[in-house]
Amino acid sequence: MVEIANSAVVGRTSASREVVGTRPPAQGASPDVDAFAALTAVAAHRWRELAERAVEPNGYYLPGWELAVNAFAKGRTGVSALSAWSDTASAADGTGRLIGLMPAISLWRACRIPLPALANADPYGTLGTPLLDRDADDDAVTRLLAQARKAGAHALVLRNVALDGAAMKAVTQVLQRAGLRPVVLQSRIRACLDAMRDSEALLRDALGAKKLKELRRQRHRLAEHGAVQFDVARTPEDVASAIETFLTLEASGWKGKRGTALVQHDGDAGFVRRATMALAEVGQCEIVSLRAGDTPVAAAIVLRHQDRAFYFKLGIDERFAKFSPGVQLTLDLTRHLCADPEIATADSTATADHPMINPIWRGRFAIGDVLIPLRRRDPVVALIHAALTLRRLAYESARGMVHLIRNR
Repeated sequence: MVEIANSAVVGRTSASREVVGTRPPAQGASPDVDAFAALTAVAAHRWRELAERAVEPNGYYLPGWELAVNAFAKGRTGVSALSAWSDTASAADGTGRLIGLMPAISLWRACRIPLPALANADPYGTLGTPLLDRDADDDAVTRLLAQARKAGAHALVLRNVALDGAAMKAVTQVLQRAGLRPVVLQSRIRACLDAMRDSEALLRDALGAKKLKELRRQRHRLAEHGAVQFDVARTPEDVASAIETFLTLEASGWKGKRGTALVQHDGDAGFVRRATMALAEVGQCEIVSLRAGDTPVAAAIVLRHQDRAFYFKLGIDERFAKFSPGVQLTLDLTRHLCADPEIATADSTATADHPMINPIWRGRFAIGDVLIPLRRRDPVVALIHAALTLRRLAYESARGMVHLIRNR
């Protein structure tokens, strides 16, 4: 129980001591491969190489994205890293091969639970699948878990991971050999796009002829304000201009009224500008927009990693709401992705039962939060599980009360 009490102190210290039991090296220093390191200590070129070999894509853990989040985004800076190297003898001097990476924070920071566990860091996107080398995923998981144990953690909490994805399959296999098993804390179903299909057939099957006819009527009405045009910004120069259009649109609607638009917070605006530019430089970001004449009516950020796209955020001009600009943009994006031979699937990264995307993208996959025990028959893991369960139940109860109050 002494270790639990100490972990509460660790959890409340500054970001530089957020690691369970260790202090990360100074920014830019070579990482000790057997200790918890600052995220910025991971060599960016090794990180990019790992992303190219990842067994399961995650656009939100690409270095251009996550390093921008880590540098700017409100409440998401100062992240540490669990890293796995193929050759620990040479990794410290920068010559090793990075085979696994999980941006990480303490459970205290993630959930305000003062117990010795680590959670994957929030990358400002609803996907936290760690990057594992497809040719060494088993070894990568084994080394990541060993590093977490050495850092003092009794468990890992993987939030927003694809439950049936290749990364979780690798984690489950390694745990089974050690006599352990992952525990799904909560799960939900999320919409995705099968971009290998013909887009028109896919949209007919999803929406039906009557709904598509209504959407065409709305588009014709929108065209009365100017010719409707779908644009894709890909180059860094075009993305730099398009991100400002997106930020303006997002802030013009309900998010701006609630004070949650990205541009309303300097750190969030700085992160998304830096991240989209960094990924555009390597062909991993597009900003799609819909215009009526010279007026932008909708825009969205789309990340690309391997053969998968990630639909990040959408902003619309609510003055044109009766023409369904967000839906119109999503229809054009669907056609755009289905026509791209490099994209096989697209993750909506949306909430469960999302009213806009679910009727259009009819593919589904399970995503959830998973508790990974690091030791057998460990009573501390049971405490962590119980604390996380109580936290979830309290959150759901509070949400239910708010819903009842609002609907009185």
